[in-house]
Amino acid sequence: MILLSKHLIGVLLSLVLYNVGLCDQMVTDTFKNSPEKRWIYFADTVMGGQSSGSVDFKETSQVNYARLIGNVTTENNGGFIQIRKKISGLDKNIVGIKLRTKGNNQIYHVFIRTSGTILPWQYYKAEFSTKKSWKTIKIPIEKFERSGGFLSKRVKPETIKSIGLVAFGRDFKADLFVSEVSFY
Repeated sequence: MILLSKHLIGVLLSLVLYNVGLCDQMVTDTFKNSPEKRWIYFADTVMGGQSSGSVDFKETSQVNYARLIGNVTTENNGGFIQIRKKISGLDKNIVGIKLRTKGNNQIYHVFIRTSGTILPWQYYKAEFSTKKSWKTIKIPIEKFERSGGFLSKRVKPETIKSIGLVAFGRDFKADLFVSEVSFY
């Protein structure tokens, strides 16, 4: 019985430490350690659109990053390419999202899905612009706009289930680099 109790305590302690590590990993992503296992690419072709693109994950001696590149077209009711990552365990006191990014002087978006965004076309979004050189961008959670009237007006950080980096909404050539995504 005592041996079973010690084993159970060891298992529970391992789970607690494992979950603490997962939460830390979810709060900041610097595209190290197999980001292709955490981030998925998809485009509007899942709904009949005609946008095309890809994501490349690069590791250099100076920086690791994701590069989202492609052609966004609104033909056939399309208009996006994106990479998305599942999120869990965020604290309710988080006030924003921080990105380290560069690109081709275009406007891109961050999409957030929560436990309240049930349908595929529901999300909260905020836009950001890129420059040719790396810069850090902070987007307060309160700046995210809902995609429809059936969603709550405000995002509760603890309900966030995924984050997407998106080339969206108009015809253009996307070329977005991101080296860090974090919550603050």
